[in-house]
Amino acid sequence: MPAHFDERDRARIRAELLASGRELFVAQGLRKTSLAELTASAGIAKTSFYAFFEAKESLYCELMLANAPAIRTRLLATLDGEPRAAIGAFLRAVLAVLDEDPLYRRLITHPAELAAVTARLSPERAAELHGQAMLPIAEFLARTGLTGRRPEVVLGLLRAVLLLPLHRNEFGEVYDEVAEQMIEFVATGLTR
Repeated sequence: MPAHFDERDRARIRAELLASGRELFVAQGLRKTSLAELTASAGIAKTSFYAFFEAKESLYCELMLANAPAIRTRLLATLDGEPRAAIGAFLRAVLAVLDEDPLYRRLITHPAELAAVTARLSPERAAELHGQAMLPIAEFLARTGLTGRRPEVVLGLLRAVLLLPLHRNEFGEVYDEVAEQMIEFVATGLTR
């Protein structure tokens, strides 16, 4: 049976679980992160983890949702103006988020992890995660005038650009130029 924690202990332990979860999920992913690793820094037993989160997936979800509103606002702010320019600005902003936030980078580059997280969540919580943490694709389509395009095709093109950070080392010094050209090709192609 999990130990009883007072409010101060609960706040401290929860913060430590969130911090260790972020670090471990970024470094080794959801599947390879064990409960023992998550609870070690908090100084609690593995069974006590469940007094704070239903499962590892719930912790992962909490981490994703923490930054989602700010990221969403940042991305949607790029969608004003002429569609081609807006698409380019949106993609540049998403690449910047991926450069700055390793947890989001992992989510985009490891879609199986998102599937594993949503499979273990309640339908309501999974919908919240998908709606908040994923690219705001419906609003993107509406604000760039691409409503006649199949959303899954547009999302596939966007994801192709978002895979570029995975290959940064392979491109070396020409990475920025490759990324910029890819963005321009996609923005131009989507708006013809």
